[in-house]
Amino acid sequence: MRKQLLHTAVRVPNGQWLVQHTPDGDVRVLAGPAAVVELAAAIQHRIRSTRPEIR
Repeated sequence: MRKQLLHTAVRVPNGQWLVQHTPDGDVRVLAGPAAVVELAAAIQHRIRSTRPEIR
C-alpha cells in the first residue's frame, strides 16, 4: 500500500486478508501471509514486465 500497488489490505481475525486493488474494485480474500507475498510478487512482476526498457 505504501507504493500504491493496492488500495487496501486488511487482516481479519481468522488470519485471512481482504485486499482491493482500487476503491471500487472487487475484494479478494487471501488465505494468509504466504498468499499476500505471492500477490506482491505477481504485482511486482507485472510492473517490471510492462515497463519500457531503459538503455
